[in-house]
Amino acid sequence: MTESLTPALPFDLVAEILCLLPVKHLLQLRCVCKSWNYLISHDSNFAKKQLRLSTSNHDRRHLILTPTSFSSEFLLCYFPVSSVFSNSVSTQLIRYPLIINYGDSFGEVSTCHGMLCFGIDESLALLCNPSIRKFKILPPLQNQNPYRSYLQTFYTLVYDRFTDNYKVITVSFCKKVEVNTHTLGTDYWKRIQDIPYQCFIQGLGVFVSDTVNWLAYDICSSLWHIVSLDLNKESYRKLLQPLYNERLNTSITLEVLRDCLCILSHGDKFSDIWIMKEYGNEESWTKLFSIPYMEGRGFLGYCQSVYISEDDQVLMQFLKMGKFSLLVYDSKNDTLKIPEIQNVNGRMTPNTYIESLISPF
Repeated sequence: MTESLTPALPFDLVAEILCLLPVKHLLQLRCVCKSWNYLISHDSNFAKKQLRLSTSNHDRRHLILTPTSFSSEFLLCYFPVSSVFSNSVSTQLIRYPLIINYGDSFGEVSTCHGMLCFGIDESLALLCNPSIRKFKILPPLQNQNPYRSYLQTFYTLVYDRFTDNYKVITVSFCKKVEVNTHTLGTDYWKRIQDIPYQCFIQGLGVFVSDTVNWLAYDICSSLWHIVSLDLNKESYRKLLQPLYNERLNTSITLEVLRDCLCILSHGDKFSDIWIMKEYGNEESWTKLFSIPYMEGRGFLGYCQSVYISEDDQVLMQFLKMGKFSLLVYDSKNDTLKIPEIQNVNGRMTPNTYIESLISPF
């Protein structure tokens, strides 16, 4: 009697195959054996490769809805972003029981490589990866002057390829705009050069091309421009936005779409989406779409351009009758459609992200 032996694959080849799988399947495969568990749960090189392959796959992109109110339960709602355009949305909920409760609201949410960073208050932030259900509270951001307190702080999560690590960049308002950085794996914040312009910062930063960018209102000129921080040099520059010569009669927001800086400007009947096709080249600002406003009572305008599909459908967040909702604009047919999404309330903010194995620790 001959014994049939199944040839074993080399472990390197096994790793190559596994990194092609989505995160939810990998998490289920951790129980196969100790070597698979270590690879999936602890190997940072494997996590980076899996993320890189997922980034190039549009079907791996998810829409995640994050809360604006803080409670003893931290609730996330997420689903494939492609399902919004096909109107076959099936949402999943993630619930985190939280022991601590520092305040009654979250700040804006910054996403990078599957991780999310929430400002809890002016000195505390929450960092989490919902895919692997890990989260941590960052060390307190401490003002060097004990007699002053920050009026407001915005937290932006970035990947610094020069150090191959993740950082949280904060801008804090006191008598001037102060900037601090926290590197994951450390227990402290580092103060860097303050923003050298007299300006007010609107919202959190946008991470593009190894830079963090903020929309800023210049006090001297009464114009809106973009302040850019180079992560490698820790130096600043100003960039003109496409409507730089228009004063306070135009409302604008700074975003990122298709890995480019994006300006969403709001007029009387339309909102325009502009992107900077070549980062740093102010001549490359291009208007992609003019999205008409919804008809009917109670429409208060668009708040955010969330995502653009490969066939140029645009997912927008809008405000109507005091409630935030999502809308799809079909640029080819010039039509507006509200997708049917369950388990979503008007107090959750949309962001796109890609599931990853990157740990916040």
